[in-house]
Order: sequence, then structure tokens, then C-alpha cells
Amino acid sequence: MTLNPRIREWSGRRVWIVGASTGIGAALATRLASLGAQVAVSARQAERLEALSLNTRRIRPLPLDVTEPGALARACERLRDDWGGIDLVVLNAGFYEPLRSWELTPERVRRTLDVNLLAVYDGVCAVLPTLQACQGGLVLTGSVAGYGGLPRAGVYGPGKAALINLAEVLYLDMAPRGVGVWIVNPGFVHTPLTEQNEFHMPALISAEEAARHIVAGLASGAFEIHFPRRFTWVLKLLRGLPYRWYFPLIRRVTGA
Repeated sequence: MTLNPRIREWSGRRVWIVGASTGIGAALATRLASLGAQVAVSARQAERLEALSLNTRRIRPLPLDVTEPGALARACERLRDDWGGIDLVVLNAGFYEPLRSWELTPERVRRTLDVNLLAVYDGVCAVLPTLQACQGGLVLTGSVAGYGGLPRAGVYGPGKAALINLAEVLYLDMAPRGVGVWIVNPGFVHTPLTEQNEFHMPALISAEEAARHIVAGLASGAFEIHFPRRFTWVLKLLRGLPYRWYFPLIRRVTGA
């Protein structure tokens, strides 16, 4: 039994990707447009969104700042008026700053959570009425950093853990109302964000490969889309261990 609708046909499907100027979001927008979807792309960097749309009429730039109050609600209303509805929303905007616990400050905490968590809640509030009316779907981009505590993830990891929990809550509430809900938990993907990492990133993949995994996951009907599995299954296994084993193994794996 599948937990979500299997999305296998993209021709004419109306998709809005928030956080699409670079990395996974940009790669996913390009791939879905090549499969026939109409894709609106949002981020602060308008010039990057314009560049995505240069070679296809199927990508529509819709610049915005997710931390600006009301920005997502206004953009959703505009798309609903122009398109007549939205079939799939991907809330992918993210901010990452490697931080150890002794480097935390209130300003750094807020800067990450404003984008990675609070803006997602703004997006959820904005799009759920439209998705329910259209029997559409909602994708949240989490991370394997949300599976369990990791060094250098002092704010990023807890924020992504909250997104995983939020996706579970949304699924329980919205699936009976006809709205699909997915959580995407990537491992290490080569993006401008991960370029900040100074440590070895196991099983590193390209943004284009990540986009292919997401499209395949949406076609499978799964709730969680995680990749690359040779890495994510290891983290899932570690998370199931007692803490007296988990902590030493994580230190050994990460070199912390």
C-alpha cells in the first residue's frame, strides 16, 4: 500500500518550488519542466530565477523573500489566480551555517530558523487551502541531519528534525482530506550551502542526481524520500542504537 498518490505524469501539472535559485530546487525545477510541468520558481535572487527560465516557457520566475511577512501568501494568491490552482508545492528554501554548540548566538539561531522552520510554517499556512481545493500535494525538504544529533549542526539539525515531525503531523491531518504530503531527506548534495563544509562528505551527489531521486520518490508513492540510500540507511540504523553506542559511533564517523 502506498502512502501518497503516485505522481508519474507531469505534463500540464502546476508546480511551485520555493527555494529554487540554486542547488536542489533549481535542478528539480529544470527536470520537472523538461517532463512537461508548468513550474513557478521563487527565491530572493531574481537574476538566477530569470536564468532558469531563459530556455523554456515552462519555468516562471516569482521572486520573493520567504522571511518577509505575507510574501508567500501573496505569491500563492497570485499563482492561484493566474493558474486556477496549484497541484504541487515544494517548500525547499534553506539556510545552513556550520555551528558547534559554543558558537551559538541568538542572532545565528534566529537567522537559520527564520528560513528553515518559520518560513515553512508561513508557506504551509499559505498553501494548504489551495492544495485542499485542488487535491494537490505538499513537499517539505528536510535533511538526514534531522534524524539525530550531529556535530556542527547546532541549529540546522534541530530545525530539520522539526520539519520531519511537521511533515508527519501534516500527513496525518491532510491525507484523509486528499492532500499528499512528502518529506525529502537528502544526504550530502553538492550545493552552495554544502560548499561551506570543511570535512569529508560521504556519498556526495550532484543536485541533478538529487532531483532524479525526488522525481522517482514522487512516482513511488512513498511518504519519505531519502537518498542516497547507501548513506541514509546507515544513519537510520545508527539512530536506532542506544545512546551509549550512538554517540561514540557518530564521533568516529564525523571525526568530531
